[in-house]
Amino acid sequence: MPTLILVRHGRSTANTAGVLAGRTPGVALDERGAEQAAALPGRLAGLPLAAAVSSPLQRCRETLRPLLAARPDLELHTEERISECDYGDWSGRKLAELADEPLMGVVQQHPSAAAFPGGESMRGMQARAVDAVRDWNARVEAGHGEDAVYVMCSHGDIIKALVADALGMHLDLFQRIHADPCSVTAIRYTRLRPFLLRLGDTGDLAALAPREHPGAAEPGARPAADADAAVGGGAGAP
Repeated sequence: MPTLILVRHGRSTANTAGVLAGRTPGVALDERGAEQAAALPGRLAGLPLAAAVSSPLQRCRETLRPLLAARPDLELHTEERISECDYGDWSGRKLAELADEPLMGVVQQHPSAAAFPGGESMRGMQARAVDAVRDWNARVEAGHGEDAVYVMCSHGDIIKALVADALGMHLDLFQRIHADPCSVTAIRYTRLRPFLLRLGDTGDLAALAPREHPGAAEPGARPAADADAAVGGGAGAP
C-alpha cells in the first residue's frame, strides 16, 4: 500500500495571533508560513508524488501552491474529511481564554470524551480522517501501484489523530504527539500494519530551544500550562 506524506499547513495568521481558527474562513498563511510553503518543493524534491490531497481550508491550499507550481503535472484533490476539527463555538476564540474552560481539561486528558459545543467530537474527527486516508490509500494504489507516494496537507489535530491510529494508540494518548507548522510526517501503510517513518520533521531544531518566558504571549511561545498540548497545533518556533 502507498506511503502517505502528511504536511501540516504553514504558520497562519491565527497561529501567531493565538486564536483557535477551526474552520473560520479567510485564515491565510503569515509571512513565515509563506516562506515555509516556498521551501516545501525542495524538501519533497526526491519523492515521486502520485497525487496531492488537501483540506479545503485556505491555509492548506496556500501551503501546497508552490509545490503544485513546481510540479504542474501533479493533480490536486480536495478532501473534506481531512478538514480542521469543527471546534464549533470555540472557533475564533483566543486560546488563552479557552484555557479556563472546563472542557479544556477533557480535551487534554480524555479527548475521546470531548465534544465541542456547536461542533464535533474528537472521536468523530479521528474517524472521518482515518476513513479518508484508507480510501485514498486504495485509490492511489489502484492508480499508481503499491509503492506509490502521495502528499496530504491537513491540520495539527488531524495529523496527530492519524499518527495515533497508525501507532495503535488510543485517542486519549494523542496529545503526546506534536506536529509543527509545515512539518512532514510520513506513514507507510502495508497489509499488516502501518509504519511511522517520520514525525513532525521540519529540518529545523529551533523549536527545541528553551523559551525565555514560558508564559509570554509572543508568537510561538509556549502556553503558561506547558504540559498542555496546543489545541489546533500551535505556532511552532518563534
